[in-house]
Amino acid sequence: MRWTLRPSTLERSIVQDKNFLYTIISFSTILVVFFNLTSFHYPLIGVIASIIFFVINTVFLGNAFFEKEPLFFRFVFGMLLFIMLLGFVGWLTLIIYNLDATRVTLVLLVVATSSSLLNRRMKHRHATS
Repeated sequence: MRWTLRPSTLERSIVQDKNFLYTIISFSTILVVFFNLTSFHYPLIGVIASIIFFVINTVFLGNAFFEKEPLFFRFVFGMLLFIMLLGFVGWLTLIIYNLDATRVTLVLLVVATSSSLLNRRMKHRHATS
């Protein structure tokens, strides 16, 4: 029996987020980005960690707000919402104080936490309905 990775299977796995596995992966990629910004400075590490972080949180937000839409639109709308949330939290941080590696990490942590909590809340809301 051959196991294939399909976008719908990956999305379902991320949305279910059993034992906060994907939330922990998202937080781990934030740590990787932080250490890469402060120590390693390898573009490939940053790109890979950022893509993983971006996909997980995009799926969280896309499913939380656009559950009835087809997979492609959930992903695109989730991506737009995620970029807006990152921009808003980053703008607030920039207004309060300058962005540096530590504050960028805090912005990513706030956005990842809010994405995960919104996904959990909407999943529980739909389960009780």
